[in-house]
Amino acid sequence: MAVVIGEAPLTRHEVVEVARFDAPVELSPAALERIDASRSVIDGLAADPRPHYGISTGFGALANTAIAPADRTRLQQSLIRSHAASSGEPVEREVVRGLMLLRLQTLATGRTGIRRATAELYAGMLNAGITPVVGEYGSLGCSGDLAPLSHVALAAMGEGVVRVERPGSEPGTVQAVTMDASTALAEAGLQPVVLAEKEGLALVNGTDGMLAMLCLALADLDRLLDTADLAAAMSVEGLLGTDAPFAPELMALRPHPGQAQSAANIAGLLADSPIVASHKGPEDTRVQDAYSLRCAPQVHGTARDTAAHAARVAEIELASAIDNPVVLPDGRVVSNGNFHGAPIAAVLDFLAIAIADVASMSERRTDRFLDPARSYGLPPFLAHDPGVDSGLMIAQYTQAGIVSELKRLAVPASVDSIPSSAMQEDHVSMGWGAARKLRRAVDGLEQVLSIELMTAARGIELREQPPGARTGAVIALLRQLVPGIGPDRFLSADIEHTRLHVRSGGVLLAAGLTDTSASGAADGRLERIRTPRSGDEGDA
Repeated sequence: MAVVIGEAPLTRHEVVEVARFDAPVELSPAALERIDASRSVIDGLAADPRPHYGISTGFGALANTAIAPADRTRLQQSLIRSHAASSGEPVEREVVRGLMLLRLQTLATGRTGIRRATAELYAGMLNAGITPVVGEYGSLGCSGDLAPLSHVALAAMGEGVVRVERPGSEPGTVQAVTMDASTALAEAGLQPVVLAEKEGLALVNGTDGMLAMLCLALADLDRLLDTADLAAAMSVEGLLGTDAPFAPELMALRPHPGQAQSAANIAGLLADSPIVASHKGPEDTRVQDAYSLRCAPQVHGTARDTAAHAARVAEIELASAIDNPVVLPDGRVVSNGNFHGAPIAAVLDFLAIAIADVASMSERRTDRFLDPARSYGLPPFLAHDPGVDSGLMIAQYTQAGIVSELKRLAVPASVDSIPSSAMQEDHVSMGWGAARKLRRAVDGLEQVLSIELMTAARGIELREQPPGARTGAVIALLRQLVPGIGPDRFLSADIEHTRLHVRSGGVLLAAGLTDTSASGAADGRLERIRTPRSGDEGDA
């Protein structure tokens, strides 16, 4: 079903549907009417002998330079060509599709002065799977994501380089082919746009890249924070911990909603565990568990509440019209500062901090399994033949290396600012940089949690009693691709296979924790669950 643009603000889930899962888009009739109405305002101002910013003047530090009518198309084209200045590795396909969609939504508000044909071309490019190649570096997050959006506008002009997907050599796979934008547009039956007054500005003055990455990260965290609860529950079970600290009456004493949700998840997963029941009596002399077990709801809950706050910010941004200048309902065209990325940048950084904390606690739980002094009867490193076999020793090294990097990625980008444009743009948000490092952080969290799940599954199987029904179902799922205890083998493959089950949402489905259909698990779209970077080989 097509995602309709212009009837109501997009939801973050709709952004993911288009960006990650290639849902088609269409502009509503009301959106087209608004676009036509605001364009008529721009056309009137273009005929006015008085200067109007972005219509009959230059840009930025050159805003006081008047532009003759004969040069205005060249002005818009020059803006796009000069601003398409990104560098570095190509940004992931889903990010570029997300920023294209969000720019199109702003165009549909009727506040930008764009022409109908230009908006329809963006919709056509999305539906044809034409993805402009955008380098990783080039945006300061103010005035919006200028360079990334300029690469998209350049492709709409029939210039620059894009990627389109073709069937791969193996059945069910795709391959991204790089080609000139003009060729891709022609193959799709689309006509390049010749920009008119104001259109260049309207296509690049937005926070769409950083907002797209926020929406995508929140979708991943919906899955990963549930996975963190599952991993914690399995660690509590395998380490002979108690479920007593997760009681609802204890959570009510400190009623943070995220904490209560995580505690309920963990307690529910452990409710029928014979392992947990086996040491609830007076024979267990331990007073309390280590913080990494006992305080999991507090740390995971903080991340949940942080994500909830970020989702509220995303909801407001998705209902916004970001451009400069904007066409107001009364016909005035007014310069403003809404393109500054500070609101998004701050929550992007906040999420990276929360992710680092969740991952750090996960690594500590894993380490407890491997230390016979703290694992309550398990063999060193969960090895089959300790001394001959190293077991999962080095898997924890991998976790530790990732967690160390996550701590570095938690350093805020949004507190930095480097002036640009001859001091006209003397304070910037660095929101794009915050979003890029958040994507790395999300990827790192997924790997850390996968290693904990793999470790906890082995630890549980080494206990005398069977696991609970829900954690047992997760172990059974993992055993389809990841063997259990035995002589040392190629461990990297086990980690990656566990990660596939985490990425697909399969472990959550097995545990009965959540319905993963929204992320593609129910309808065969698992191949589109994001990868950290997609090159010429595509995302599949």
